[in-house]
Amino acid sequence: MNGKVDSITKTERNRQVLFLDFDGVLHRFGAVRTRRGITSISPSVRLFEFAPILVECLAPHDSVEIVLSTSWVHHLGYLRAKKALPGALSERVVGATYHSRYFDADTWASKARGTQILRYVLTHRLMSWLAIDDEIIGFGEHLSHVVRCDENSGLGDVRTQALLRTRLAEQFG
Repeated sequence: MNGKVDSITKTERNRQVLFLDFDGVLHRFGAVRTRRGITSISPSVRLFEFAPILVECLAPHDSVEIVLSTSWVHHLGYLRAKKALPGALSERVVGATYHSRYFDADTWASKARGTQILRYVLTHRLMSWLAIDDEIIGFGEHLSHVVRCDENSGLGDVRTQALLRTRLAEQFG
């Protein structure tokens, strides 16, 4: 039995995980839920406008899984948030940092994003991980595992794209 537990732990540790926020990353600014569905807070912004950039950046990294670290999961549910992503990204999604069954689900939204992600990292004993987010609070000494986006430009910024490519190579080879 110990061999089985050890192999599960090794498998978890060997995972390559990208934590993905939506607002301020895959599109500029935020989004709101309306009667017509989710829309950008800015009429000139198309939701997921930078998704093709992320798809391109991830192309050399076939084994990278995506874990959603977006508030969309908390507000819409995991499946709806996953389905909102374009297909090439949605296919990589394996989970989320939030789950309604967590003992602290009712206070989850008040926790710093870095705290949410680090809990997932520690729980799953991840060695290779990277987060793309417009928030860096709660990451502490783990900022080398974060690509911070400016909410005004998201992944549309060429310097952020270059940093993402560098960090992907550092974390996932």
